Amino acid sequence: MPTSFLPYEPNQTFLLPPSPSEWLPENHLVYFVMEIIDRLDLQKFYTRYDGDGRRNQPFDPALLVKVLVYAYATGVFSSRKITRKLYEDVAFRVVGAGHFPAHRTICDFRLRHLAELKELFVQVVRLAKELGLVKLGTIALDGTKIKANASKHKAMSYGRMQEQEQKLKEEIEQLLERARITDAQEDAQSGSDQTEKELPAELQRREGRLAKIQAAKARLEQRQAEADREAGRHPDDQQRRGDGAGRPFKRPFGEPEKKAQDNFTDPESRIMKMGTAFEQCYNAQAAVDGESQLIVASELTDNAADSGELVPMIEAVNSTVGHLPQRALADSGYRSERAFAELEDKGVEGLVALGREGKDRPAIDPEQYPASARMAERLATAEGQAHYRRRKAIVEPVFGWVKHVLGFRQFSLRGLTKVKGEWSLVCLALNVRRLQVLQT
Repeated sequence: MPTSFLPYEPNQTFLLPPSPSEWLPENHLVYFVMEIIDRLDLQKFYTRYDGDGRRNQPFDPALLVKVLVYAYATGVFSSRKITRKLYEDVAFRVVGAGHFPAHRTICDFRLRHLAELKELFVQVVRLAKELGLVKLGTIALDGTKIKANASKHKAMSYGRMQEQEQKLKEEIEQLLERARITDAQEDAQSGSDQTEKELPAELQRREGRLAKIQAAKARLEQRQAEADREAGRHPDDQQRRGDGAGRPFKRPFGEPEKKAQDNFTDPESRIMKMGTAFEQCYNAQAAVDGESQLIVASELTDNAADSGELVPMIEAVNSTVGHLPQRALADSGYRSERAFAELEDKGVEGLVALGREGKDRPAIDPEQYPASARMAERLATAEGQAHYRRRKAIVEPVFGWVKHVLGFRQFSLRGLTKVKGEWSLVCLALNVRRLQVLQT
């Protein structure tokens, strides 16, 4: 007897419209995202539309917030890809509820509401605290380098800028001289009443390139001047202070080193080491709760070093959650005598490595570095070692989830302020995913 197959009629229409709630299992992430967002205060997203009086109805901000959070929680970061998912992906169609905002609408909404999305991150952490998931007995800090939306091949060193600036000026002068000779010859033949022609394409290209190089050169000089002022220098100094016989400075005030670089695509990003290669990056920071592995504070800098971020991250935790942690764990990249002393003043027990793990380190002079000496004493105890060993298991999996589960390895936005907002959105999305796991 012939095999009987289940009916298959791809062109069959529905007699009654299906319910979206039947398309996915009840425990699907998209329903959890929608539930969490509905519990948050979104009033600031609506404030921009108060008294607007526009005739066309804009999309509900709640819709766009849910779409963005779900998109980032599932590894979709491009506004164009999000728009395509709203048509093709069942879960996105559930959260979109029959709406299909264009990619420009999604992109503009994200850019306009970066500050409000940062506040949603804070609200989710506080919600987790109310649910008893965030204890803040122990937190672990760490940073990771994430590629900027810029290529390292679009960067140039200060020394190279000086060479190119001079070369372009000479080429522009040569082209202008050629143009003057040509104009004089044409005037002699046709008269001087000819309409002025546009600049030759070669000249326009070189002048545009020169303007970009001069702008990048000025940025480097401004940054160097700020660094010199912080170091105690002033514009008129020529030699080091001392007994009057100080040696002259290697460079004038505000002059960068020849190897200092600036990027033309995203000038606020910096060259940083990632594994074995150097890339245009930002340094993303996270403080992670030891019990729930939720991110309780997120920051981002354009400095590759972590040494100045220990106290700011502790203060960010206090600002987000409302109180300081009992204990903070961090690797040797956060080592700083001044930061250790500030932690003690705040009543936070710090356990920060003083050197590379497994390597012998020289003895610390308690007279010169008293806070570091006390840190070494805490790390030498069995209790201190037991606490510090938890650091890797608390914070490093979180960055693994960011890069391997979400797949977030490069920022979509450019500029320090915008990138900070996007990093907050990434941390918000990851916390929502983590909350679902903790509550099941």
